[in-house]
Amino acid sequence: MENLHAPTVPSGPTSGPGATNGVVTQGLSFAQLQAKKDNIEAEISALSSVLDSHGVDMNTRLITPDGFPRADLDVAQIRTTRSRIIYLRNDYKTLMNVIEKHLHDHFARQAENASSATESAATTSNIPEPIAFRAAETLGIPFARVNSVVPESPADSAGLKAGDQIRNFGYVNQANHDGLKRVGECVQGNEGRNVLVKVSRLDGALRRQELELTLTPRRDWGGRGLLGCHILPL
Repeated sequence: MENLHAPTVPSGPTSGPGATNGVVTQGLSFAQLQAKKDNIEAEISALSSVLDSHGVDMNTRLITPDGFPRADLDVAQIRTTRSRIIYLRNDYKTLMNVIEKHLHDHFARQAENASSATESAATTSNIPEPIAFRAAETLGIPFARVNSVVPESPADSAGLKAGDQIRNFGYVNQANHDGLKRVGECVQGNEGRNVLVKVSRLDGALRRQELELTLTPRRDWGGRGLLGCHILPL
């Protein structure tokens, strides 16, 4: 007998060239990738509202204790909605990996170009690692401040310090951080992967250093959360 409780997934387009896990990314600009990400987020939100309207979530049991579909629920619609959400979450994770790679490549090109343009000045610089951004580089507006950092946490290992002002956190900046909501999404979507963070730091001479840090969110550092720091909006 067919398993009544196995999810039913409507057939979709077959992945072709440039598609990863069903997501077409080849040849897309960063803005197009961002738009695709926003569309996936909107669809997941809408589907979650469908589950809410039935009074269920992704884990609510749809069968009775004796193994029959619950008569008080539209089991077929709920199963289809859940399957679509799972499909979209997988697409979202893949898309975020591509966006993160775009950012890595972008920052690498910026650093290379800035380094070539200021090679003579760099030889006399006494700023230690992490590498200071060159003055020629356009800086984003700070949107958050590091309030505290837990010793031996991922944030501490990356070099973040209390008082640092964050200009960019991965793909998140002053224009799109949405009350730091996007920072949380970036952290959750990049567990175990490097995230580039641009910070502005006031040094002992009351001058600002513009730094590029590499932060790797992870759970196994021995404390709470994936970062081990507290960030406040500016």
